Amino acid sequence: MDSPPIRVLIVDDDALVRSGLSMMLAGAGDLEVVGDVADGAEAVPAVNEHRPDVVLMDIRMPRLDGLAATELLRARRDPPEIILLTTFDTDDHILRAMRAGASGFLLKHTPPPEIIQAIRQVAAGEPMLSPAVLRRMMAFVADAGADPRKARARELLERLSEGERAVALRVGQGRTNSEIGRELSLSVATVKAYVSRLLTKLELNNRVQVALLVNDADLEAR
Repeated sequence: MDSPPIRVLIVDDDALVRSGLSMMLAGAGDLEVVGDVADGAEAVPAVNEHRPDVVLMDIRMPRLDGLAATELLRARRDPPEIILLTTFDTDDHILRAMRAGASGFLLKHTPPPEIIQAIRQVAAGEPMLSPAVLRRMMAFVADAGADPRKARARELLERLSEGERAVALRVGQGRTNSEIGRELSLSVATVKAYVSRLLTKLELNNRVQVALLVNDADLEAR
């Protein structure tokens, strides 16, 4: 049997953007737009009603912005994956989005095939952390100078076993599961098991947040 389509909810205050995204996603047979709303405040009841797998969320909205709405949704027991869309790519937006638990961050002028691929990727449990975004995020954290989060991040990483820490550090470098497996001589299934365990121990939602924690700790993979 074919897999059910990936259910997508669109949250954007611009009706033309919502319409354009809906038409674009309709061309992908494995995606289904189950609803669209105009504000972050409407996102929570819409998620309750439609149970999407992935939410495409605008950042700048008048009542409740996408970052605040993401924090609310990711605090749920069974949260959807969230990709934030914006016309802005300021470093503080990227960093706050990832700390909020977003699975990806895209500019609105991203080519349609890349948006579709990003939805598929996060729905499959692989948050979209592009090398370009990762480099900017790391540079922004480094430029911030002494960060009180550093000691806390290192303390959290000390909870991990040696193997889990090795995997976490490579997640922080933006490595895929396959790349981590090759570096550490592990199967992809074993790497996934390590990631699941370290997420539980660190009480994090996804590997993007692991990458942020590693960058806060300012540690290098060995």
